[in-house]
Amino acid sequence: MCRAMIYLGRPILIDDLLFRPDSSLINQAYMPRMLHMLNLAGFGMMAWDKASHDPEAPYRYSSPTLPVFDRNLKSLARKTQADCVLAHVRGVAYSTTVNISDQNCHPFHFPGTKVALAHNGDIYRIGEMKGTLRAHLKDEYARQIAGSTDSEWLYALLLSRLPDPRREPAREELITAVEEVIDIVRRTRRHHGVDISSSCNLFIATGEQILGLRYCFDFGRFRTESPAQVHEANLSYLSLWFTLGREYGFHDGEWQMVGGEAEATSALIASEPLSSNTATWLQVPEYSLVHAETRGGRPRVQVRAVG
Repeated sequence: MCRAMIYLGRPILIDDLLFRPDSSLINQAYMPRMLHMLNLAGFGMMAWDKASHDPEAPYRYSSPTLPVFDRNLKSLARKTQADCVLAHVRGVAYSTTVNISDQNCHPFHFPGTKVALAHNGDIYRIGEMKGTLRAHLKDEYARQIAGSTDSEWLYALLLSRLPDPRREPAREELITAVEEVIDIVRRTRRHHGVDISSSCNLFIATGEQILGLRYCFDFGRFRTESPAQVHEANLSYLSLWFTLGREYGFHDGEWQMVGGEAEATSALIASEPLSSNTATWLQVPEYSLVHAETRGGRPRVQVRAVG
């Protein structure tokens, strides 16, 4: 299973999210605290900077190699600040049939659209369901699917449910689109007789708002004829956490978000906390999403159950 994070708020050095914290996203690639599998199948990042040229266009960096050895990424992170960051380290099943390529690196972002998406999970038997799911995709997005992941299909589904993916969606438009994607996948699984646990944690960003979904289809159901092959994600509900505050950084000898919700200017959502001290982090409930958008320099946060 993958690890991912999204940040929205006052400008932050990307190094302070990806590398420097004791449980940074890059450290989680090879030493996750809340997962036993390694995440060795690539890295991807998108970052928005209002002070940059063409501020609505995000930076993008991705590589199918291990990020801990990526000197180009480290150099970029040490010099770049951003108002919004979506980053992902990819984890896949250990198999020679898995495709490790740049096309499969998250986040996914089709040209001209406002929304980017990363996924932590595995939609079981996605190959059998693509024909049915194709009917729910707009042609312009179906044609842009370049990789072999289930995640890119979820992204194309999300764009197809938005009223106009080329503009910034309203909060309710984005949340409704996410809920409709879940409903489409749920109905498609039922149509194909699929009832095996499939994790679907989503990380979505536009530069102006972020959304994290903690969801799993048919959690706890798995094939019993080969217990040794049961995926870890079937045994524990994949984690998702968030924290709010004035500033995320190194304070009082440890990495933490300071200021608390009352003084919050920034929001951070992650598969697992980016620091060993989790006192300032809150866990997103199962079957729920957390959404944040900045208004008047302060993040407005909502946690909502997803049926």
